[in-house]
Amino acid sequence: MASSFQSRCVCLLTVVFAAGAFSSQSLAQASYSTLKQASAAYHDGQVAIAHRDLRAAQADFEQVVRLAPQAEQGHSALGAVLVSRGETKAGIRELEKALAIQPNDDTARMNLALAYEQIGNPEKAVPLFSRLETRARMQQHELPSYVLAAYARSLAQIHQVGPAIVKMKAAVALDSQNAELHDALGSLYAQRKDWTDAQQEFAAAIRLNPAFGVAHLHLGLAMRAQGQENGLAEIVQASQLEPRNAMIALELGNALVADGHDDKAIPVFRHALELEPNSTAASYQLALALQRSNQIQDAIVLLKKVVAEEPDNSSAMTNLGMALCQAQQAKDAVPFLQRAVALDPHNVTALENLSAAYVQLNEFDDAIHALQTALKLAPNQSQLHYDLGLAYKWQDNATAAIPELETAERLNPTAPEAPYLLGILYLQEGRYSDAAREMSLALKLRPQDADGWATLGSVYENLNMLPQATSALHEAIRQNPTQPDAYLTLASVLVKQNQPEEARMERKKAADLMRAHMNFQRAEVSTNAGNAALHAGDVAGAVLQFQDALSFDPDYADAHLGLARALDREGKTIEAAEERQKAEATKSAAKP
Repeated sequence: MASSFQSRCVCLLTVVFAAGAFSSQSLAQASYSTLKQASAAYHDGQVAIAHRDLRAAQADFEQVVRLAPQAEQGHSALGAVLVSRGETKAGIRELEKALAIQPNDDTARMNLALAYEQIGNPEKAVPLFSRLETRARMQQHELPSYVLAAYARSLAQIHQVGPAIVKMKAAVALDSQNAELHDALGSLYAQRKDWTDAQQEFAAAIRLNPAFGVAHLHLGLAMRAQGQENGLAEIVQASQLEPRNAMIALELGNALVADGHDDKAIPVFRHALELEPNSTAASYQLALALQRSNQIQDAIVLLKKVVAEEPDNSSAMTNLGMALCQAQQAKDAVPFLQRAVALDPHNVTALENLSAAYVQLNEFDDAIHALQTALKLAPNQSQLHYDLGLAYKWQDNATAAIPELETAERLNPTAPEAPYLLGILYLQEGRYSDAAREMSLALKLRPQDADGWATLGSVYENLNMLPQATSALHEAIRQNPTQPDAYLTLASVLVKQNQPEEARMERKKAADLMRAHMNFQRAEVSTNAGNAALHAGDVAGAVLQFQDALSFDPDYADAHLGLARALDREGKTIEAAEERQKAEATKSAAKP
């Protein structure tokens, strides 16, 4: 989070221009006329600066440097102008020349330090600021607040946050009504996770400038870091105050994601990307939100873009591989996941996703190897043991699968998957007591599982625990009354309990369901044939096919709708309307 707290106090570079007459020191060998021209050009440059005509000032000081290359004032003034005009590197060269000629030129040193800080070279800026501070102390005056602020930023860039806070506090003391300085000081406190002091400074910045959007962002982030309410409201207000600020939009999206609102975050990330189309961070966060929202294809496009721009981003490659697996494109996923593992051999998630890709490709040996590698890195991760047990099961290797699943269950006793799969394996091996124990545990953890209750009923039947089997099978039927297998198993249990009539009724229910299912399949086939005939222009043939479908299943809505379209083509609008009404009626009846 500390990276979000970047000081806004980095406005236009403040450059100091020295006043005074052009000096002839170090120019003993220059001719009088040359010195006179240089002095006049220097004076003209100062006049141009007074009128804020930096272009003219640059031309004048360039003339000074040509006429009197040993004159420190010309290089110092030209460097200051170049930096002010954005030609920072050229300005730095001139300022360095000035200091080489006159090491005690504090104006040149100050401008050079500010320039180095502005281009992100704190290693060169800090010694210059330190020398300035020493000389200022010797001369019994303080550095200006903007110089102290730049000094503080340079110190923070080389991870000297404590000293940076001292300098920024001094800047605030000199200019206590400067909202940006308060925000900058708060940002330094935030880097040290000193949230209380950070929050106070951000609040002070907002009191001084209520429209300061970045300060509202920083305050919101500090509040959230402390678990305070209304932190999100501050970030929202920051976005409203500065709707064109991509950084604020990105942080708002991140906050919404952290609160579990991917649906709200997605449009915010899209807006951030509109503001900064080349923002890899916005692309990546939008991709992840889309991926979590099952908008997989859109996520894949963005993740491929991120990986292309950051080919060494192991996390992005891992998520891209996962997304491709979700889209059933495992063959494409494998190279990205292999690359993610190569970049970060300790990336357990990449190894896990790689195993999932191999499973999709039925390459179980490779899947098992990836999971074994992951388990060496994370031996206590329950999911890895479960995945490995499942992979062994797909190889019909129950001997290897069972210990992995038992370990998964031990490491995470609240997850239903491992005991459920253990129950299936124990059942296959005829270990009915163990199967009953594991299936019962799984269903306590996840009771909404009709197939699980039906399986447990079969296990109890094998154990001759007939009342328990009856109860489990009734629950299976309650949850899924359209599955005939549970009725048949229940009938078998009832026979063993000497209830032949009840067993006969259960078998009849099963037979009716199987018949209805068969008729539904026939209706579906005839409806598809009717649609094909209608598409080919064979209206009469289509009518016959739809009618056949309805003879198999009078409540098949798609057949009614298909027949309505065919009747419309024959001009029988009244009959067509009746078919549509029947379709709506069957749909309404099917609703719970």
